[in-house]
Amino acid sequence: MFNFTTAPRTIVGEGALEQAAPYLKAFGKKALIVTGKVITKTGLAGQVQSVLKGLGIDSVLYNDLPGEPDDLMIYAGVKVFKDEKCDFIIGLGGGTPLDTAKAVAAMAVLPGKLIDYFGKTIEGDFAPLVLIPTTAGTGSEVTKYFVYTDTPTNSKLLLKGDALLPKIAVIDYTYTISAPASITVNTGMDALAHAVESYTCRKANPVTDMFCLDAVKRIFKYLPVAAKDGTNREARENMSLAAYEAGVAINTSPTTIVHGMSRPIGAVFHVPHGISNAMLIVECLRAVLEGCYERFARLGIEIGAASVSDDPKTGAEKFLGALEDFTKELSVPTLREYGIDLEKFAAMEDKMAGDSLASGSPANCWKILTKEEEIRIYDILRNR
Repeated sequence: MFNFTTAPRTIVGEGALEQAAPYLKAFGKKALIVTGKVITKTGLAGQVQSVLKGLGIDSVLYNDLPGEPDDLMIYAGVKVFKDEKCDFIIGLGGGTPLDTAKAVAAMAVLPGKLIDYFGKTIEGDFAPLVLIPTTAGTGSEVTKYFVYTDTPTNSKLLLKGDALLPKIAVIDYTYTISAPASITVNTGMDALAHAVESYTCRKANPVTDMFCLDAVKRIFKYLPVAAKDGTNREARENMSLAAYEAGVAINTSPTTIVHGMSRPIGAVFHVPHGISNAMLIVECLRAVLEGCYERFARLGIEIGAASVSDDPKTGAEKFLGALEDFTKELSVPTLREYGIDLEKFAAMEDKMAGDSLASGSPANCWKILTKEEEIRIYDILRNR
């Protein structure tokens, strides 16, 4: 038995915003647009405001998002939402604006602080959400999750609940064309981690399998193309679809060891989420192959790295080899190359492993690692 959930309405393709416009009228007379300063400068935020104005809907921008979401950014957004007496929220941009939009919607209603809801299911009657991604990776536009950094503890926490799902997801791949190669790789590797982890998760099911396998094939084929030539519309469209598919899948079959160990690196060292995933993905999956050879082997078959005649262990190892080659092709940096203080990293490994386990994500693997085993993975990364 499984309980499948996703956004109630998703509009996909070029011109999706215009197709979504008639549905926005039901959400109220004033929208808070949560976005970034870069998106504001491109004129895309203004385009959204023009569509709203044509519907007779007023809007206000909240674009003071200097980095990945933290509690202070979210509380500031809640203040704007309340002071401006907004009726609904539009998240426009990458994972940061989309996750921030969800968090603002929740905390505009819920009492207390964000950390009070860690480990719980968030529930409530929140303002309607419309989420519009401008990157192909997080899948946040169709997930029931948001991630933020709790500044008092310097911990990156995942909060979840069906009430966080948007009323409408608007996915127009043309919004991703201007993303530079670094952002394309960062977000694309996040989508790949979502798909691989969801497929090899204890909670995987036939529906999520379908989304995951298709997403993995698309990403292996099109991410290198999009990274080399951002104007390639076929690659951009397929990456947007893959990010969507992987996002849908993790609602029901969530992430595992890679995300569990990645979030603490982002919280402590401010490494972009997709890059920390990419740094970890090979070694994390190597450590849990034993518990799930058949599924990893199937991934190898799907991308053409393994054969149906291979035994499961061989097929799984061939997939891992292809994945390692893939990260090299995309020039994923080591900790050293990224400029991380390796002595500080060593000093934080125990805390990061503890935070990883506390998140619950590693427990979704078929093979569950101990804290000491996770620290050894951090050690491998540090010594490269």
